[in-house]
Amino acid sequence: MANHVVISICGEEYTFVAEESSSYMQRVGSYVNDKMAEVLDSSKVGRTDAAVLTAVNIADELFKAQAEADQLRAQIKGYLDEAGRAQSEVSDLKREVFRLQQKLDAQSRNRG
Repeated sequence: MANHVVISICGEEYTFVAEESSSYMQRVGSYVNDKMAEVLDSSKVGRTDAAVLTAVNIADELFKAQAEADQLRAQIKGYLDEAGRAQSEVSDLKREVFRLQQKLDAQSRNRG
């Protein structure tokens, strides 16, 4: 169900229609508002340029977060591969212990 959410960004009211919750959309709007305020406070640009700079800054954050997520996924895959190899090695070692135990048992029976 779509929610109609009114969000204030730089003193302007915007109505969004979104599937996400109102509280989530308010968080998104607040984030954009804060980023816009940072750009407006740190540079002498108009709202249109500030909006473009804000969009570029947020896209940069997104791309960096995606790269970090990709790196973490690759690291987790490496850990899972390593765990699989270790598990396989444990299985091999258990079979070897079992084989050696049988051999030892057979030698004990032959001596006795």
